[in-house]
Amino acid sequence: MVDFRYEGRPRRWFKVFGPGVDVRALMSTELRELYGDRAHLVEVRRATDEQEAQYLRGEAPVNAICPTGRRPSDDGAP
Repeated sequence: MVDFRYEGRPRRWFKVFGPGVDVRALMSTELRELYGDRAHLVEVRRATDEQEAQYLRGEAPVNAICPTGRRPSDDGAP
């Protein structure tokens, strides 16, 4: 779980990292490259079992404003 703030608003990413990775440093760099000073890393931690299960079932909360947060449609329409 990567919790960060983008322009003061809370955001969360679910990401997978390999062993031995300095996740905090990696995510700080990625956020800086993507968003500059508009983003601030808050916390990096393992997802709880329930959060992981929700994500795998497609029940994770999404940001409705973000186009990448859209769920796939079931009717095949774009």
